[in-house]
Amino acid sequence: MSKTRNYAQILIGSWLFLTAMAIYLSLWVAPLDFQQGGNSRILYVHVPVAWMSILVYIVTAINTFLFLLTKHPLFLRSSGTGIEMGAFFTLFTLVTGGFWGRPMWGTFWVWDARLTSVFILLFIYLGALCFQKLSVELASILICVGLIDIPIIKFSVNWWNTLHQPGSISRFGTSIHVSMLIPILSNFANFLFLTCLLFVIEIRLLILSFLESSLTEEIEAREGSLRA
Repeated sequence: MSKTRNYAQILIGSWLFLTAMAIYLSLWVAPLDFQQGGNSRILYVHVPVAWMSILVYIVTAINTFLFLLTKHPLFLRSSGTGIEMGAFFTLFTLVTGGFWGRPMWGTFWVWDARLTSVFILLFIYLGALCFQKLSVELASILICVGLIDIPIIKFSVNWWNTLHQPGSISRFGTSIHVSMLIPILSNFANFLFLTCLLFVIEIRLLILSFLESSLTEEIEAREGSLRA
């Protein structure tokens, strides 16, 4: 408990610092795009939350797979948190993308390959949330099977003729200017620390539930011995 408390304090401080830095860099330091104007600032949030929706899904799939193998409650608790966070990030990705697309494409939504695959990802998250109330095993299987959508999201801009441009960041470098890349990375770090913080809190809650159950069993055992 003491370690998770220390981790939580460090993450809270780091998250608050990154939040302030990300807001400052996105609103006052990053230059306006000469074509998009102020609308380009939406991308400093849209791109990081899109990355987080995929990253959280991969981590959640790993946790659910480990839960199916071990039935350990820690993996179950972590996957539940990941599904909730992933659903939020995916929905936020679609909303911010719509607000960016309205002035750039003339509409909030098109059945673009990437938009459609991300939309499917949201339904996978929501389906897993619903299935958790019926069967955690069924929800875990859905998350594992839904992994097939991740490469589709990633490579949809290369496989099909979409409105989205190809990826700007790859192992060969980036086409994004550093003045715009830094705000994107700072926002990504901000969301990443927030997610880690929530996972640590869930671990603390799980440990507390174990301690409470152990204490309850000990009290009941003592009361039983006194009655005997």
